[in-house]
Amino acid sequence: MKETWAEEEMRYLQLGDNRLKKRMQRILGDLSERPGESVPEASGNWAATKGVYRLWSNSQVEESAIREAHYRATRDRVVGQRRILAIQDTTDLNYTGKEVAKGLGYTGNDYTHGLLMHSVLAVSEVGLPLGLLNQQMWSRDKAHKNSLKERRKKETVDKESQRWLEGVRVTEERVPEGVEIVHIADREGDIYDLFAQPRRAGSHLLIRMNHQRRVEHESRYLWEAIHTAPVAGELSVQITQQANREARMARVQVRFLTLKILPPHQQPGAGVSLQILLVEERQPPEGTKPMVWLLATTLPVENLAEATVCIGYYTLRWLIERFHFVLKSGCEVEKLYLQTPDRLLRALSTYCMVAWRLLWLTYQARQNADLPCITILETHEWQALYCTIHKTSTPPANPPTLGQAILWIARLGGFLGRTHDGNPGPKTIWRGLRRLDDIAATWLLRNPPVPP
Repeated sequence: MKETWAEEEMRYLQLGDNRLKKRMQRILGDLSERPGESVPEASGNWAATKGVYRLWSNSQVEESAIREAHYRATRDRVVGQRRILAIQDTTDLNYTGKEVAKGLGYTGNDYTHGLLMHSVLAVSEVGLPLGLLNQQMWSRDKAHKNSLKERRKKETVDKESQRWLEGVRVTEERVPEGVEIVHIADREGDIYDLFAQPRRAGSHLLIRMNHQRRVEHESRYLWEAIHTAPVAGELSVQITQQANREARMARVQVRFLTLKILPPHQQPGAGVSLQILLVEERQPPEGTKPMVWLLATTLPVENLAEATVCIGYYTLRWLIERFHFVLKSGCEVEKLYLQTPDRLLRALSTYCMVAWRLLWLTYQARQNADLPCITILETHEWQALYCTIHKTSTPPANPPTLGQAILWIARLGGFLGRTHDGNPGPKTIWRGLRRLDDIAATWLLRNPPVPP
């Protein structure tokens, strides 16, 4: 339902002109059906293509308004959840060599022009991406390249580290009261001011530690102190695939201990009490670096069952990386040719919703496989899909399930479905959606809907 989901997602969009709102809904629907294609290919014709570029060039269309509409739709999906995970991470977008780079600063060095993007993704406890709750984008000027010693002298509010604190604050404003929040971050989020920042009731932290911090313990330092705790038990933890490692199931030992983290020497304060969990792989495959997570949380951890819940939550952190991967590799936003930063920001705000939708489809099909596929596909789309896969001209009377439809879409995208292949990922699904769009359009020409 290309138009329907886009209309639903943009129902809160406020642009002061209903025609702009309808155009935005059309653009969102077109791009979601053909992610990774150029704007002209996704739009289908020259008139629709001009509509996209005109909207992204329109100074009356604030990119913040586009994102705010999505945040509000995300809030609606959060309502009714007992607890959500608010997962934060940062990625960079490289536009070096493109015309838009003239208006952008640096990301990592003097030669790379682009943007840094910090996103907060809302995820259900079982791992269903619900949408973005906050997003910050910026680039650096050359003044940023001061020494590490000078940066350490600055207050957190004056450093890029503030984005993590801001993500927590804004998330608490957008998530309705009564829904608990677990803010999850990797080692970049190991910031003392983040631990010490006041939070509302039911708002918790789960952060992977990076620094060797001082603690109120006879061992004096964090790593030494946690190793004094006894092994509470063993668990199996799924390790996701990365560029330098294969996915595997790791057998880990778990220790936990409540410790007071003391502030850095230059900061006042009595310290912050946190539950510390050490998750260590004892026998990794030969030649493989063992997995070690040192986690700090404000959630209760008094037994192995509660520790297991925290570890399970942290395994879902990689969903934010998948979101950024889909945005960059699926939607190919780094290939956009737009002349000004303002136009680029409007385009990125649009594509972030497309990337979320692709990720949501992937995990919705896994967790709610028995739903009818009409929740995501129009009648002519599922009929075209069924007949293409089964090489028949006659579709069944009833639509297939969501899980089956997604598997067929993934097959269009190259998914083989062998026993060891597991579930299809976003990459094969977005490839399949691109093919399905063409197949469904041809089917509709040969099988026009019967008027009611």
